[in-house]
Formats: sequence, structure tokens, C-alpha cells
Amino acid sequence: MLFNSFGFLLAFLPLTLAGFVAASRRGPDVAVGWLIVSSLAFYFYANPAFLAVLVASLIVNGGLGWAIRATEANPEAQRLILVLGIAVNLAAMAACRSLPTGPLGISFITFTQIGFLLDQRGAEPGMRSALGYCLLVVFFPHVAAGPILRVRDVMGQFVARTTWRLSGDNFAAGSALFLIGLLKKTLLAEPLAAIVSPGFIDPSALSLWPAWQTALAWSFQLYFDFSGYSDMATGLARMFGVRFPYNFASPYKSQSVIEYWQRWHMTLTQFLMSTVYNPLAMAVLRWRRAHGWPTDRAAQRSPGGFCAMLLAPIGITMGLAGVWHGANPAFLLFGLLHAGFLGVNHAWRLCCPGIRSGAWHAVLGRVTLTYLCVLAGAVVFRAPTLGTAGALLSGMIGLHGLRTTLIPMGGDAHDMMNMLWLAGLAAIVWGMPNSQQIVDQHDTWLRWRPTLPWAAAAGCGASLGLLSLGGTGEFVYFQF
Repeated sequence: MLFNSFGFLLAFLPLTLAGFVAASRRGPDVAVGWLIVSSLAFYFYANPAFLAVLVASLIVNGGLGWAIRATEANPEAQRLILVLGIAVNLAAMAACRSLPTGPLGISFITFTQIGFLLDQRGAEPGMRSALGYCLLVVFFPHVAAGPILRVRDVMGQFVARTTWRLSGDNFAAGSALFLIGLLKKTLLAEPLAAIVSPGFIDPSALSLWPAWQTALAWSFQLYFDFSGYSDMATGLARMFGVRFPYNFASPYKSQSVIEYWQRWHMTLTQFLMSTVYNPLAMAVLRWRRAHGWPTDRAAQRSPGGFCAMLLAPIGITMGLAGVWHGANPAFLLFGLLHAGFLGVNHAWRLCCPGIRSGAWHAVLGRVTLTYLCVLAGAVVFRAPTLGTAGALLSGMIGLHGLRTTLIPMGGDAHDMMNMLWLAGLAAIVWGMPNSQQIVDQHDTWLRWRPTLPWAAAAGCGASLGLLSLGGTGEFVYFQF
């Protein structure tokens, strides 16, 4: 069930909200129970055959979490249980991924479960609620495509009695976020499929501009698709009084690839940093210290030290990030390509510290260079095969000819409309504040307020969003 579908907007969401209001009057546990049942119904509708997989995952990981807490006095046994739990979850994810149609959001569910197990070591009593754990995993706003939730992010809210009351302020802010996401998805992302899909069918036939048009359209489609989903998920959770961690913060405005990964899919980056990169980097540092090898900044600048202390952990982490998206070799290449970008970024940071001008042309240059790196990675990410990615990238550097005619989609007028459409999207990406700045942070020129003008604008936007429903494009991250 897509968030941008009539069934969700006109049936599931209103019924869930009404049931939540009724349940909250009977106490927070009843309200949480209602959301768990509703979320399981959401998952059942998406793929009935795999509801049992989700329930089994809850039972197994709940038991493992209990075992981890019960062995706090025996660190070795606790560590063994934790390793076993991680292995079981990864094996289950791999098995589900091998099926033609796997469970909805299996990767996000798996990482949420692994995070839950990691957080059980030394967990405070308030962080051990069984109902809170179930809701952590299955809560429908995030179950399809994130954000990846950790116990420390939301469990405190889940166990607070004040959370489970319908609040006018939360509902208004959540509705605004949801509406912004809906419009991004239906009005900005989905129409780009008419440019993107033909371009990736036979990229070897694309000359210079058609190849660039395809790549640019895909980068904007991915941006507004995932940004729209993130806004909708955050908005839905806010309607029920829960604040999700931010997962998307204008990543194309980044001035480095390091910054890009701090802004794009932020909860995935944080998860991989805490569970993969940091343990690897610390293991390398401990090994070098035990053998008398230096670990200071000068050592990091040396070729051997840089490869051991930075490049190897980055390569492993980003390789896993690529494989996490699927078994397609292009996903692995995507991860390794970004590992290379990050390696160059860190090498520059170490060897040229302090060389960072604040002049507008220097900022523009850094943003442009970062976007070009991200664009190349996006092409690899989207391509069904490595050959397809190579063909499109070859066209973008003119190896298929320098003709400037566009993809034949209806003549010059249509081509010009496509160019203007992409230019308008670029203006939104680099010129507009992001959703959390508008609704939550209020540190920008465009600020949301629960006022009559904003209510009128929201009503018009909702009408436009409903009228634009009916597209067949699913959210890109629903496949993971």
C-alpha cells in the first residue's frame, strides 16, 4: 500500500487515526497496541505471504534481546548471543532477497532489528518495553523505506504516557510535512520517469545532451522520490506524536562527498558508522598501537597509514552499503565508487587543511564537483547492468557523439519543456529550504505556521496532490 494511493489516504490513514484517538482514551498501552495491529495490517496488505516472516522476526529478536540483557554479568556469552543474532538477521535478509518478491522493506527491518540487539547491552529498564520494541520494528511510517530507527531515537517517546494523545500541534505539523512529501512525489518525481526510463533502455544510442538529460532527470527523480518519502514518513509519525530522526537534509547542497553522506539517508550513514566503520577503524588503531606503529595525523598522511586507518574501513563500509541495496553488481560498484570519492576527500582534508575559501565561486565549485561525483554514482545505482552504466557515462563525456538534439519525445517544443522542467527542479533543489527547515527549524525565509494562509495553501496543495494520484511509480526505496 503506497502512501500516495487512494486506499492509504482515504481508508487506511483515516481509520488508523480514528482508532488511535479511541484507543488513546483507554491508556497508552492500548494506543500502542492499536498502532502495532494497524502496522501489521499495513504489512499484510503489502505482502500477505510474508506477514509470518515479520512476526517470526519479532519473536526471535525479542528472545535474543532478552538473552542479551540476561547475560550482562557474562560479557563473553553476551557477545556470542549478539554475534549469533546479527548473523541470523543477515542470513534471513539474504534469503528473502533471493526470492523474486521479497518482504516489504526487509533491509530496513533487518537493520532496525540489529540496532535493537546492539542497544540491549546495558539498556535501561525504561528501554526494555515489549510493546515499545514491537512498535519500533513494525510502525508503518518507517517499515517500507526507513528511517532506520534505534532504541535511543524513539523508545523514550514510546514509553512516555504523554506521547499517546492526539495533539493539534503535532497533527498540524505532521500533516504539513506529509503534504510536502506527497507533492514532491506526485508532482516532481513521478513525471521524470518519462525522461529517465527511455534513456536507460539503450544508453549506447544517446549522444552528449540526451545522456546528460537522462542522468540529470534520474538524479532529480531519486532526490524528490526519497525526499518525498522521508517527509511523508516523518509527517505520518508526527501525526501520532512521534518524532522520527531526520533522514534527508538537502544533500545536493553539500560541499564535499563526506558532507553528502551526512545529509543523504542520514540514519543509514549513522548506522553504518556506528556498527561497521568505527569498530573497524578502532580495531586497526589498536593493532597498530600494539605493534608500536604510529596513529597520529602524520601517520595518517603516509600511504600505508592512510590505506590502513582510513581507506580500508571506508572501502569495507561503503562496499557493504552498496551490497545492502541488492545483489546487482552495480550496487557494489556504486558503494566502491563512493568509497573512492570519500578516500580522495579524506586525503585532501589531511594533506591540505585549512584551504577552504568562503567566496561564492569557491562554494559553487565545491557544490558542483560534489554533485558531479554524486551524479556519476547515481547513474551506476540506477543502471540494471554495469554495461548500461558504462554506456550512459560514456555518452555523458561525448563518446557517442556531440549531437545536441534531445531524446525524441515529441518534437522541439516538448524538448524545450523538458529542459525548462529540469531547470525548475534545479532551482528548487539548490534554491529552496528543505522540509524540516520550513516546518521545524524555522531558520529560513519560508516558515510554516498553523495560520489561516498556510491552511488555505495546504488545502490547495492537498487537492492538487489528490488530483495527481494514479501514477504507477512506486517509491524507489520500497524495493530494499
